[in-house]
Amino acid sequence: MKRHALSTRIWHWLNLICVVILFMSGLNISNAHRYLYWGAYGFDPADAWLSVVRFPGWATIPGYYNLAAARDWHILMAWPFALGLLFMWVAMLLNGHFWRDLRTSRSEWRPSAMLADIKAHLRLDFEHEGAKFNFLQKLAYGLVLGVFLPLMVFTGMAISPGFEPAAPWLVDMFGGRQSARSIHFLTAWAIFGFFIVHIVLVLLSGPVKQLRDMITGGRDAS
Repeated sequence: MKRHALSTRIWHWLNLICVVILFMSGLNISNAHRYLYWGAYGFDPADAWLSVVRFPGWATIPGYYNLAAARDWHILMAWPFALGLLFMWVAMLLNGHFWRDLRTSRSEWRPSAMLADIKAHLRLDFEHEGAKFNFLQKLAYGLVLGVFLPLMVFTGMAISPGFEPAAPWLVDMFGGRQSARSIHFLTAWAIFGFFIVHIVLVLLSGPVKQLRDMITGGRDAS
């Protein structure tokens, strides 16, 4: 039995490409107006709750300030990103991956169990007998797949200039277009944080095997 299903592998690499391009083009878009607000409106820096740094060209797509080109890249990747997430959720529910590997049990939420899992991670002990993922991994993947990535899709729709007239309820759900923009920005950096931690853990737990398994599927030893 494969450790990673074909649907998981396809989505993993497609999503990686989408997220990197979306993030870097988003930094270019951020450079157009480096202030974040809460509510429906915001244009005066004096009313901003946060002033964002200007991101250098090496971190943006394109590598120079161009709002129109950055938006084109952003929209180009937004569709495969959103449709890919929908595909992944359908696949996880149909092939049992969610129920079998990502769903947490009541016993895993016991303080003693969570503390033991944290201590094991600090010892760089990533073994978890009888399951593909331990509690912290399930929690992290659950937050990313069930909260962060969907938030990026829906807040992105809410701040799209042409979408608000068609679905004002979505904008209202986030407390206004500027609130949706702030949540979009914060969630993007939360995903970036997960990405960094994910890379570090892959390097610590055998990068060659991890990469090979995510390409070929590997073999499920559980």
